[in-house]
Amino acid sequence: MSQPHMIDLSQLDELARRLSSLVPPALREGREELQQNFKSVLQAGLGKLDLVTREEFDVQRAVLARTRDKLDALEAQLAELAESCASSTDSAHH
Repeated sequence: MSQPHMIDLSQLDELARRLSSLVPPALREGREELQQNFKSVLQAGLGKLDLVTREEFDVQRAVLARTRDKLDALEAQLAELAESCASSTDSAHH
């Protein structure tokens, strides 16, 4: 399996900006530093999660759909073979 991918850094920057904007005005002097700290904490937390990109998710979903289609086709073939064998056995006994 391939390595999990990190979340888009621009989204992470935006989230860090939003979090820093929620800080009360009295504490906003160190806003840049706070924003950087938020970003670091978010990156560390998200890095621990086993995330994949949307593209990889979509690829795996397509693989699963093809596999399901193949399984359905094989099940249908197996049912036909079982029916064919059953009817051959019945006609051989009569």
